[in-house]
Amino acid sequence: MWYKDKTWWEKALDQAIRSLAQGILVGIGECAMMHEVNWVLALSTGGLMAVVSILTSIAFGLPEYTSEKINEDSNDKRSES
Repeated sequence: MWYKDKTWWEKALDQAIRSLAQGILVGIGECAMMHEVNWVLALSTGGLMAVVSILTSIAFGLPEYTSEKINEDSNDKRSES
């Protein structure tokens, strides 16, 4: 099962960290000056995006994980032949 696979969680967390960074950048980008940044809003937006990323990965899967697993399985079958 995917939820027991460490590789799946690594890829999902990698994607969530990228979403977190993008959310923080959105919060920073809304301000004209760096001292005007609402850091609580920027961090909470990033955190929410990270949570949504994990939930999306659970609901719809990770395309890179699926294609990687297919490649591994086909390589295993070739080596057995």
